[in-house]
Amino acid sequence: MKSKASQSQGLLLFRLSATQLFALGTLKIRELVPFTPLSAIPQSHPNIIGAATVRGHTIPVIDMAAAVGYKPVSQDDRAKSYIIITDCQRMVIGFLVPAIDNIIECNWRDIESPPNNLGKNAFLTGVTRIDDKLVQLLDVELLLSKIFPVDAEHTHVSLTDVQREKLKPLNILLVDDSMVARKQLSDALDSINIPYFVTNDGREALSMMENAAKEGHAIDLLVSDIEMPGLDGYELAFEVKNNPVLANAYIILHTSLSSEISVSQAHQVGANEALTKFDAQELIEAMLRGAKQHQG
Repeated sequence: MKSKASQSQGLLLFRLSATQLFALGTLKIRELVPFTPLSAIPQSHPNIIGAATVRGHTIPVIDMAAAVGYKPVSQDDRAKSYIIITDCQRMVIGFLVPAIDNIIECNWRDIESPPNNLGKNAFLTGVTRIDDKLVQLLDVELLLSKIFPVDAEHTHVSLTDVQREKLKPLNILLVDDSMVARKQLSDALDSINIPYFVTNDGREALSMMENAAKEGHAIDLLVSDIEMPGLDGYELAFEVKNNPVLANAYIILHTSLSSEISVSQAHQVGANEALTKFDAQELIEAMLRGAKQHQG
């Protein structure tokens, strides 16, 4: 099966410096607008340079270059810059970038995990080559978590002892290519003392599930990101449901995209649920529904 994400998701290429190309998946992007005058947001994060009014909505704008450690866009250069309007993690945010390159079709299977020789650049989820140029895929979740720390209410989990005992016997696998998202998922389960396995790669997740099934302890709950390099969440869900040995897994797909389309596509490929990340209580409630299904 060709993934629905692969069919519809391209890459927006842009520059934060003269030499390096960066990219965002196009599903995260609402629109691109030329730089527009900004109004000040008092007491905001230093990387938030103001608010833009776009189609009647006031949207915070982040200097993306500064946010990931490059030289901030100067006042003189702002006039030539663009604002990428994104819809991510239930927030509409603008990212100021010095230059837009183009939008390309992309086979997400060709995107690889960042090699170690790129150093500890925590803002990357993947790398690929376009016309022999290195393109770095940015980890928007991590970037946003630095600027808008997740509210305690989204990380706090309330669980009864009876509910905890329903989840504890299950084999749970978490899959996400974003470091911050993996930490949020892990923290939520650690806080209620629920064991789990975790990986950052869809192919590795499928392999782990196959091995676990061979060893007689198949994965009961699969919690996976949708947008991942290599094997994405849609494809992973489809592969799991298409394999009789794995198909009993209750699949919860989650996405940073605030979109009904994602939910609809998740159900089409066999996922039981689709969530807009991140709300820990919503996740645990979905997992409890999975536990109920397993326990009849």
